[in-house]
Amino acid sequence: MEECHLGFNGLIMSMEKIYSKKIIFLVLVFFIFQILFIQNNIAENYYADIEIDVDDSGIIDIKGISNHPDLLVENTEGYTYKKQSYWLLNINKNEIFSDYIYNLYLPEGSRINYINASGFNGIEESNGRIIVTGSGKNDRLSITIQYQINNDYNGLSSDNIVIWIFLFLIIILTILLFYFIYEDKYKEKKNSKEENFTNLGYNLKGLSSRQKKIIELLVDKKRPLTQTDIQKELNIPKAAVSRNVHALEIKGLIEIEKNGMSNLIRLKKI
Repeated sequence: MEECHLGFNGLIMSMEKIYSKKIIFLVLVFFIFQILFIQNNIAENYYADIEIDVDDSGIIDIKGISNHPDLLVENTEGYTYKKQSYWLLNINKNEIFSDYIYNLYLPEGSRINYINASGFNGIEESNGRIIVTGSGKNDRLSITIQYQINNDYNGLSSDNIVIWIFLFLIIILTILLFYFIYEDKYKEKKNSKEENFTNLGYNLKGLSSRQKKIIELLVDKKRPLTQTDIQKELNIPKAAVSRNVHALEIKGLIEIEKNGMSNLIRLKKI
């Protein structure tokens, strides 16, 4: 009898251990379910359908629909940082969003160097602006982008303005230098030519520009010319040639010789 009693007690103790393990297992399952359920509820609490606009000075506007307490903002610099010519944008929300979608607009002329964004869908371009798009479910909202702004597109920086002014001044000074050099050479050549005429005995003072050209042409050609020749060489009207030739004859600088139907004009020997 005692052996039966001991066997029965042992069976009861074994069953109690089995039930204890089952209870512990069920409690663990219950707690795991509760944790998952709570996380699911948290994930469903936050949602976002937003547009993020970034201007060239790093100021951000986040507009749209969201129940997150501090996601929608205007005129904030809290998400951007600049070092030299590099901008860093960092929007990071640790809470779980059950559903989110975003369009992020970078300034005109931007160039992306690095991007790490949750739910990243792709990059588009519209009206000179880069648009980063993304969407996701039951995930954190995190957007990190390093970018640069092309100054040639977005306007000149102060450094570039100084460079352009400097280059402009160099160009102006170069033009002035060539002008003065050319003017000096032109005056020197003109004076030399007038001096040469003076040495030959021809005084060009008091002559009009066309009269001087006629004398210079006769000196260069070293032979008599007809009025037609002078007209073609100097490209001046026939009447003007005739008028200036007679004026030079009166001043004693040339001689006119009849040659059939035309006149030969030569320099008067002095």
